[in-house]
Amino acid sequence: MTTQTQRIQPEHSLYIGGEWQAGVSTIANINPSDISQNLGNFAQASAAQVQHAISAAKHAQPTWEKTPLEQKQAVLQGIGDELIARCDELGRLLSSEEGKPFLEGRGEIYRAGQFFQYFAAEVLRQIGDSAASVRPGVSVEVTREAVGVVAIISPWNFPTATAAWKIAPALAFGNSVIWKPANLTPASAVALTEIIHRQGLPAGTFNLVLGSGSEVGNVLINSTEVNGVSFTGSVDTGRKIAAATAPNFVRCQLEMGSKNALIVADDADINIAVEATIAGSFSGAGQKCTASSRLVVMDGIHDAYVEALIKRMSELKVGHALEEGVFMGPVVDSKQLDANFDWIDTARKSGGELAFGGERLSLEHEGFYMSPTLFVNTKNDWSVNQEEVFAPMASVIRVADLDEAIATTNDTRFGLTSGIITQSLRTSTLFKQQAQTGCVMVNLPTAGTDYHVPFGGRKESSFGPREQGQYAKEFYTVVKTAYQRAY
Repeated sequence: MTTQTQRIQPEHSLYIGGEWQAGVSTIANINPSDISQNLGNFAQASAAQVQHAISAAKHAQPTWEKTPLEQKQAVLQGIGDELIARCDELGRLLSSEEGKPFLEGRGEIYRAGQFFQYFAAEVLRQIGDSAASVRPGVSVEVTREAVGVVAIISPWNFPTATAAWKIAPALAFGNSVIWKPANLTPASAVALTEIIHRQGLPAGTFNLVLGSGSEVGNVLINSTEVNGVSFTGSVDTGRKIAAATAPNFVRCQLEMGSKNALIVADDADINIAVEATIAGSFSGAGQKCTASSRLVVMDGIHDAYVEALIKRMSELKVGHALEEGVFMGPVVDSKQLDANFDWIDTARKSGGELAFGGERLSLEHEGFYMSPTLFVNTKNDWSVNQEEVFAPMASVIRVADLDEAIATTNDTRFGLTSGIITQSLRTSTLFKQQAQTGCVMVNLPTAGTDYHVPFGGRKESSFGPREQGQYAKEFYTVVKTAYQRAY
């Protein structure tokens, strides 16, 4: 049995059929806070190894589904307990490779533990329905069974939490799992896999295959032996997954991009509005699908809000993810940093006024640092306000009243989250009724959700059943209706 002090070597970081394996090549895991530091060279799987993982998962799934409930519950509880117990250590690891400040990294690990603990309880709450039949002497039972083999493709911006809210329900409902995490955050994936490995699941129940989407991902989404694919990432990749899985009638669950708006109403408490903006637009360097990148501000409060926001932005500390007091770390890599400055140029050329930031920062450690950035006097139909930017960057859109604010919020192809800051019950009620997003927030940031309730969006932000909470079973189970006559 592997112990915490007997770590596997990163070069042997594939986990297939209950065994650690080397890949066909390795990639370097560069610390974005200090690009002179390589956190390790991590294995990359071949197409043959992915196929091996699929076969192992297919073989193991019936055994895992038949495993007694209390045994499955104990497995998930054990994973959750260890994540929470080690949240300081694993939070530092996550922050080192992703770039978010330590407190956010620690919080993500803790939340991931809560996902496993929540679904440990759900293992014991698998209760079906019974119904009276229209035929005399016949009874009807409705039960749920596992989908089978589930491929999980998770992103780099929440490398442990997003994976946890997919892996935990998949295992809780009796599925086997093949996990392809993002290549930018392999160390967190290996750390979680080590914890799962220690729980002694039947070999093949859980598999980790690191690698690119073009190599590993393509094998998974085109396989006829995979029964479900849960994905979080870009819209373009989501479309490819939907197109690949449909011919094989493989169910898919897609969480994709968004362009979330935060409305600041005329009657808003400015302090609440500013703090919600800081948390929603700039925490995690804006690299969240729930980030509020559009700030829809009414005329009556516009100037006072912008002035207060700029003052607060000037107080934010940018620096190494593990440095005390840092609010915002680096962005994840050079590709993301270059894309962010392309968007800044686009906003300028469209006519936006740069009110704060927009600079690359040179700090003690060489990394992918930039200042939080704010544009004002922007229009909603500009590309910078229609496409997901994924940067610590927000644009103010000035509107006349609530009707225009809600219309502007809804004028996008996306629909994940939206928010409003107001002291009016009528205004908040109208907003909740009319906002075309899967999650609506009142006097809260657009980013930040609970783990026991459904999460997902509308329009091009999401496709398929909701994630999290009891709604997760809609994706990870299939319904069986049984009719029985007693004689």
